[in-house]
Amino acid sequence: MRQIWDFHGGVHPPENKSQSTSRPIQKATLPKTLILPLSQHIGQPAKALVEPGQKVLKGEVIATAEGPVSVAVHASSSGTVTAVERRPVPHPSGLSDVCIVIETDGEDAWTDLTPCEDYRSLGSEQLLERVRQGGIAGMGGAGFPTAIKLHPPRNDKVNALILNAAECEPYITADDMLMRERADEVIRGMEIMAQLLEPEECLIGIEDNKPEAISALKQAASGTHIEVVVIPTKYPSGGEKQLIKILTGLEVPHGKIPADIGVMCQNVGTAAAVYRAVRFGEPLISRITTVTGDGVATPGNFEVLLGSPMSDLLQQAGFDASKTDRLIMGGPMMGFTLTDPDLPLVKTSNCIMAVSAKEFPRPDPAQACIRCGLCAEACPAELLPQQLYWFSKAQEFDKAENYNLFDCIECGACSYVCPSSIPLVQYYRYAKNQIRVTAQEQQKSDKARERFEFRQTRLEREKEEKEAKRKARAEAAAKAQAEKAAQQQDAPADVDPKKAAIEAAIKRAQAKRTPAPAQPRVNIAELQTNVDKAREKLEKVRETLAESDGANAAMQEKLRNAIAKNEERLAAAEKALHDAQNSAPATPAASNATPATQAAEPEQQARAIARTRDKIKTLTQAIESCRETDPQRAAQLSETVEKTRAKLAELEAEAAPTDKATDEPPAPNLEELSSQVDKARDKLSMMQGMLDDAKAEQPADEAKIAKLQRAVEKNQERLAAAQKTLEEARTQAGGSAVKAASPEEIEALTSALEKAQDKLAMMQNMLNEAQQEPPVDEAKVAKLSRAVEKNQDRVAAARATLNEARGDAAENQTSTDGAGA
Repeated sequence: MRQIWDFHGGVHPPENKSQSTSRPIQKATLPKTLILPLSQHIGQPAKALVEPGQKVLKGEVIATAEGPVSVAVHASSSGTVTAVERRPVPHPSGLSDVCIVIETDGEDAWTDLTPCEDYRSLGSEQLLERVRQGGIAGMGGAGFPTAIKLHPPRNDKVNALILNAAECEPYITADDMLMRERADEVIRGMEIMAQLLEPEECLIGIEDNKPEAISALKQAASGTHIEVVVIPTKYPSGGEKQLIKILTGLEVPHGKIPADIGVMCQNVGTAAAVYRAVRFGEPLISRITTVTGDGVATPGNFEVLLGSPMSDLLQQAGFDASKTDRLIMGGPMMGFTLTDPDLPLVKTSNCIMAVSAKEFPRPDPAQACIRCGLCAEACPAELLPQQLYWFSKAQEFDKAENYNLFDCIECGACSYVCPSSIPLVQYYRYAKNQIRVTAQEQQKSDKARERFEFRQTRLEREKEEKEAKRKARAEAAAKAQAEKAAQQQDAPADVDPKKAAIEAAIKRAQAKRTPAPAQPRVNIAELQTNVDKAREKLEKVRETLAESDGANAAMQEKLRNAIAKNEERLAAAEKALHDAQNSAPATPAASNATPATQAAEPEQQARAIARTRDKIKTLTQAIESCRETDPQRAAQLSETVEKTRAKLAELEAEAAPTDKATDEPPAPNLEELSSQVDKARDKLSMMQGMLDDAKAEQPADEAKIAKLQRAVEKNQERLAAAQKTLEEARTQAGGSAVKAASPEEIEALTSALEKAQDKLAMMQNMLNEAQQEPPVDEAKVAKLSRAVEKNQDRVAAARATLNEARGDAAENQTSTDGAGA
């Protein structure tokens, strides 16, 4: 006779098991629709492999395990996938989950299976793979992936393998009927587990209120090394830690698991599922579920397909809604109320109770704790439920955790004996969930900080590497120039003296004909134009901010930053003009201008006139739109229009043609025209971003969207005109001689290309991070995508300029070499 131990506390509620054990296990009918959640277990949800409209067969994998702690999901019957969407699932909090919905075809056709008659000849890895492919999770409680429990760490020796057959919860008889009718499958499944774990002893713990199941197990286990141990009936003897204490006398320490003390626990339903997966290749697609309570006419146990709506199973058991007060999944001690009878059955659905108000009366209103101590006496985990209740109610979760809150198995014994009807378990569940949420948020914060620090480190490293490469190139260029100078100094001594004298005379004559470089003069007119342009741009940004009252906060903040930046530019331009006026000699502005500047001034004046006219048109439209709704705003805009018209008159007077003419057209300033193209492209990008943000706002402001659309089209025309002008200037300058680029200029162009590439890489990294952040901010991703495209164009332009400079230098060197030859 094996010695057994007792555990602290426990209660003896009415069993109410006989109602559902009077009939054998029945096969549930095939439902028309199957709803299979992707998360029927602890760990990561499975990843769907099917799409709507796809045909599937019974037992076919429709979702694969995602990560190490996950299990696969299989089709419970043949049919067509109609949806992969979020639907309500059985959960104490009424949560929803992604589900695969299958419309059955009535054929119930199996997919190809791979049975194994001699499974004892298989190795451990082959057995584990069959269990893993079978999608088996613990069927007695939390649904932990079975393959992980059957593959403990190599250094952990399993001394005892325990099969939990206690089924101590009132009303539930699913395991009892399974052991009565299929005891051989339970024993064979335990032998497979023993083959994997190699324990010193195999024990089946079963309560003494199941005599038929005890007899069947002992008969099936005869001739094996499995021992059936009968234990006294007491709730919750089916708890994992409590059953280990009863059978071995060992206690699982706080924060540890049974494997840490050399014990492994499994459920009898899990053992039967392991046997069928290894022997016949059948995945876990059905289970035994108890249907009981006063609300059903024929309570009993049914073998039901996973994903079947509970309403179908209830109808088969003779459900009467008029006699039912509520539906409960699980038992009366640890179960939870269902809000919808059409919820699907999952791998952990062991019981459905349709109880009447008389059979299961509503609890009395909670009263104040009287400090009787009955909860502490009944607690099987030897906790202090009274203290945990106070801490949970006061949301002092750190104190509750210090009082070993997570050792609570939520058996409900404390709530059962509480004379004040306090729902203690609900308080504990709430506190546990809040602690988990806080821990997850802290973990996310830590990961984000680590990513940021890693990114900063990477950027610093790349910056140092680029700087080192730049210095190396500069040193190489300096060394090459030094060698070239040395070669020129070390010219051969046998040069013809007469030729040398002639060359020296030619150089002296050229030096006399070359005029001395003129002293640089300040172009006051150009500085005044810069001041006017800066002031005009500042006014335009301010007007845009005033018109964007309905825009989001991010766009308004961007406009405020633009105003501050333009105020700084205006101040710098005014200071430069003031300094030039005080220091420049009294000469006409035209004499200070270079040919390129003289050519650019009419173009700048024409663009300024066009911008001013556009501004007057925009202001006039704004006045018309707000004349009735905001008269004060309309008056302010009218004053701005008058000032702008006066400025237009001044610009038109300055642009009037003069009698002075030049004999030949000035050379175009390619650098300035290229800068104007970049500015036009930046302005178009900004307006496009404002338009995208306006379209994303809810509700959409159609007037604002139309106004921004016109602005985008106008800026597209300006960009096209600027690009056309630049192309014409490049064509005009193409036939003229181009000065060969010096090594210093090539070095500067190389540095500009590297900066553009660095900025492109930074923007690309920001885009990748934005695309990976859950949830994805579509507006932010779109904005970063435009920034990446813009920087790609800049990199291409910088590379083209560098290649052109290198090509010119090489061509000039070739021409020089040819002339010398």
